[in-house]
Amino acid sequence: MTDTHAQLPRRTVLAAGAAGATLASAPLVASTLASPATALAGPAANAVFRHGIASGDPTPDAVLLWTRVTPTPESTPGSGRGPRVTVTWQVASDARFRNVVRQGTVETAPWRDHTVKVDVDGLAPGRWYFYRFRCAGATSRTGRTRTAPAHDALPDHLRFGVVSCANWQAGWFSAYRGLAARDDLHAVLHLGDYLYEYAPGQYGYGQSERDIRKHKPAREMVALADYRQRHAQYKTDPDLQDAHAKFPWIITWDDHEVTNDQWRRGAENHQADEGDYLRRRARAHRAFDEWMPVRMDGTAKLGDGDRLFRRLKFGKLAEISMLDLRTYRSKQVEQVAFPVPQPDPALSDPDRTITGDRQLEWLKDSLDNRRAQWKLIGNPVMIAPVNFASLPDDLVQPVNDVTGLLPEDGLPYNVDQWDGYTADRRRVFSHIRDHAVKDALFVTGDIHSGWACELPYDASTYPLGDSAGVEFVCSSVTSNNLKDITGSPPRTTSVAVEEGIKANNRHVKYLNFDDHGFSVLDLTPKRAQMDWFVISDRADRDATIRHETSWVTRSGTGRIERVDRPVGGAR
Repeated sequence: MTDTHAQLPRRTVLAAGAAGATLASAPLVASTLASPATALAGPAANAVFRHGIASGDPTPDAVLLWTRVTPTPESTPGSGRGPRVTVTWQVASDARFRNVVRQGTVETAPWRDHTVKVDVDGLAPGRWYFYRFRCAGATSRTGRTRTAPAHDALPDHLRFGVVSCANWQAGWFSAYRGLAARDDLHAVLHLGDYLYEYAPGQYGYGQSERDIRKHKPAREMVALADYRQRHAQYKTDPDLQDAHAKFPWIITWDDHEVTNDQWRRGAENHQADEGDYLRRRARAHRAFDEWMPVRMDGTAKLGDGDRLFRRLKFGKLAEISMLDLRTYRSKQVEQVAFPVPQPDPALSDPDRTITGDRQLEWLKDSLDNRRAQWKLIGNPVMIAPVNFASLPDDLVQPVNDVTGLLPEDGLPYNVDQWDGYTADRRRVFSHIRDHAVKDALFVTGDIHSGWACELPYDASTYPLGDSAGVEFVCSSVTSNNLKDITGSPPRTTSVAVEEGIKANNRHVKYLNFDDHGFSVLDLTPKRAQMDWFVISDRADRDATIRHETSWVTRSGTGRIERVDRPVGGAR
């Protein structure tokens, strides 16, 4: 890779279409720039850059840029065919690229599936930038990205989109359209299940599991070519492309990026005739590294490691610690079914882990009041304790079908989340209590439903005791929820389940098993607020979007309360 570094002027005027904003000394506030969706470069760009562009993992002086090129018709994803080509990249302080501040070239070829990842440094903190790529006579659309604030800065607020669990076959990605329509986000957090492994006809829309859109390739992804082609398919979705082009993304994985309910040495959805599991996982991780705007093992290089847990600091206001809760975890416990169903004692075995020893110590280091005010944990599976014992018998299986919330024998625990690894959760909560950690905020995906929870040290006596922090859980983009599994009308069966869970878990303040959508998390020195937005119907490409609810935690309290309005005057 070669690059040149142009001097960034002290004051710069940015233009995007007809809109403009002065940004050289701009604080970290909501942007009013026009969407880069309007900045397309014609048919040639659509052919060469058909998988879009993206940016991610912003730091105060750097951001990672991504694209995939199709230089010839035969250079299709996963094919291993096509020429070695040179791709030019540019970063500018204005949308018309009159002031290019960084630029360079990079080579790509079939060995990396013609993907491009560039870690652009030498940028100024807390600023918007524009970027584009050129290859084979075509110019990509223009993307917009933003660096993080300086380490010693105290922004007046930070605002993030929050999403998880986007299943192509279960519907259209209207939630991504909702994010792309906004101009007030500084980044998007994706908490896992960015894509799904299933073949057509598996895990589709609702009870019938019909496919709104069919996966390619037309089989479960197992080989490297399968993973590459599936990533490529998801990257053709126009709403996802717009959201990637509009904001930098901060992404972790959950299980479906490899296969369902994976653990350190295996997975529920991996059979012997699919070959060695660790080789399958290595192929999945390789494709993820190629196709995602993330730093793995701290770099943009391919093949130098697959460590995904990492921190990103946003001044003194917040630090984001993104977890990997699949690669290092112990196997989920087996259940004891006689004489009556009961949990395996291994649930609390101190030798079992969901994080792995190294990541657990790293997480404890993240939970330090000296690092930043808000300790924001990107948490792929729920950490709040949840007891499902009060559910009616006829609802246990439908709840379980949503995402494996309950084991099949009806035990009141979800052994795939932190409830199945209570020793690790106890270590995390004890660290928070022993070190008087304030403003620990876990932001979670995975379970296709919206939750707002406090994190009690002792759930059995709560709310008499204290809380270790707060957990906000976003709903799924499209993956099935309880209403979808049962086929019941909205706000009927699910309401009984939600009220039963809240009655039996007094730290759970909000729960929505009905809806799909996205969330917006807004942080200030005084409070953190999560807004939930929901869509009308996944099967409708033009689904409407509305605000559902908002919850806030005041700094230093570890408690939550409902508020009436979303941030930013959003719809």
